[in-house]
Amino acid sequence: MKLAVLPGDGIGPEIVAQAVKVLDVLRRDGMKIEMEEAPIGGVGYDVAGDPLPEATFKLAQESDAVLLGAVGDWKYDTLPRDVRPERGLLRIRKGLGLFANLRPALLYPELASASTLRPEIVSGLDLMIVRELTGDIYFGQPRGITTLESGEREGLNTMRYTESEVRRIGRVAFDIAMKRNKKVCSVDKANVLECTEMWRQVMIEVAKDYPEVELSHMYVDNAAMQLVRAPKQFDVVVTGNIFGDILSDEASMLTGSIGMLPSASLDANNKGMYEPSHGSAPDIAGKDVANPLATILSVAMMFKYSFNDEATYQRIDNAVKKVIAAGKRTADIWTEGCTKVSCSGMGDAVVAAM
Repeated sequence: MKLAVLPGDGIGPEIVAQAVKVLDVLRRDGMKIEMEEAPIGGVGYDVAGDPLPEATFKLAQESDAVLLGAVGDWKYDTLPRDVRPERGLLRIRKGLGLFANLRPALLYPELASASTLRPEIVSGLDLMIVRELTGDIYFGQPRGITTLESGEREGLNTMRYTESEVRRIGRVAFDIAMKRNKKVCSVDKANVLECTEMWRQVMIEVAKDYPEVELSHMYVDNAAMQLVRAPKQFDVVVTGNIFGDILSDEASMLTGSIGMLPSASLDANNKGMYEPSHGSAPDIAGKDVANPLATILSVAMMFKYSFNDEATYQRIDNAVKKVIAAGKRTADIWTEGCTKVSCSGMGDAVVAAM
């Protein structure tokens, strides 16, 4: 298998380095893995004047899967919007057709005390957020900042979805639910936004092809509240791009730290880009204190979803469980009585557990 490795900015190179250690173990054990590194985000702009250099995108297209660190840094905030690091991320998602973003939120029993919610609220949490990734307000046209005749500025973004876009993400969510607890909650704002009124209509139509799956609907404001009131009521949550962006970050704190949340972004053929749900955290970059587990777990997801290799997925996942059970913690999930380890130390611990 050929992997494009895109470390990116901030803590990206540090956390990706730990994931590469895991891949190196698999290579030593006989798995044929070819890795090639390329710049993206701010680093891409530095070397090529583009947050998604043409060579990087070509490599991603030619690879079987993509491993991404994170993009963004405060020092790029003054750049024109079209060349800021985040534009590279949006473009590679769109360019590769990665429309389905899977963000599991799973609480390890040993980390219940690291959550900001009471243990009885979050213990046993295991939900999957399925976020549509290439449509909605982030990509809709028209968009921009204009000046009205009065001289006043106006900002415009457009929320748009086609029926086929909603239908395909709906099928991803229902297919995943069939392998879990057969419950799908579709999150929208159908009482206010016609775009999501259509979303709800299509979800109801898709549900007819999955009679075993229970479909429910929830307005996004209520969903945000319910995620912290009673998160275990959810199994699979399917929603649009902007709602999913917000809700998945909220869900991350149920697990104790966003540093624990992996993600997969898949195309129609399950080719995927795998990355942690968190950002580049430039304030701690270079300090060897970041949590690499979300990135390592993203590699596990790569084998599960793109390579259909459940055994390797379980091997990596079990190694992470062993390390957590042994009391090793990076700073973001550390509690009294545990052993604090560095970013590289956590990577070494997972490798040892494998």
